[in-house]
Amino acid sequence: MNEELSYAEMLEIPVETVTVTKKEKRKRGGEEELKDKVVEKVNDRMQESYDPLYAESTPIEREERPVKGSSKIKRLLFAEFAAVCALCAAIFLTNIFIPQSAINTFVRSLFRGEPEPAADTRTYQDFTLSPIVNEFEDVELAVSDTGVLSFTANCSVYAPCEGTLVSVNGDKTGGYTVELKHSDSFSTIISGLDDVYYSVGQSVKSNVPLAYTDGEGQVRVMFYSDGGLLKSYTVAENTIAWA
Repeated sequence: MNEELSYAEMLEIPVETVTVTKKEKRKRGGEEELKDKVVEKVNDRMQESYDPLYAESTPIEREERPVKGSSKIKRLLFAEFAAVCALCAAIFLTNIFIPQSAINTFVRSLFRGEPEPAADTRTYQDFTLSPIVNEFEDVELAVSDTGVLSFTANCSVYAPCEGTLVSVNGDKTGGYTVELKHSDSFSTIISGLDDVYYSVGQSVKSNVPLAYTDGEGQVRVMFYSDGGLLKSYTVAENTIAWA
């Protein structure tokens, strides 16, 4: 107020004629009322411009239809189940009343596993001996009084007859020893080999080389029947035959 009076005196205006009006501050409540009015006006405009095309959609109910062919599959499964039940019933009844029927024999064979191999009852006399070394090799074979056949030569070594290699022992330095099984009672052991061409479990033929010897060590061949060393054979050049 003092500033207004000073300003009036400067302009040479009588102080008594000057009216001072003080501007009152608006309350914050008025601002809040103004905001509310603006919000209401905006809401009114939104309601006026409401478009029913954009209204909230409701879920469409669809009719569930059965899967095509499901009934056929169910009937097929039921038929298979009935067939299995009928088969089990037939096996059960035949097992009681006809235990030796073909179907029972077949079912029992399934649970027995693999059949055991038939026994090989052949004796050593049922085999024909083949040359231990190639007939074109100049090798001198010797037979001891106990029946051990031996030779020293650089050549391939053959099995005396067909069989299965059941064991390989030794090493490259001391030589290998192999055992051939020809039947349940007849076998052959050959020692002093430098290389063996077969592995355990393989079948051996008499016309295919079994092993090799470099000629620096002696090769020994022994025939066994039921665990006993055989000596009832003869050697003529490279041919071996039972006596």
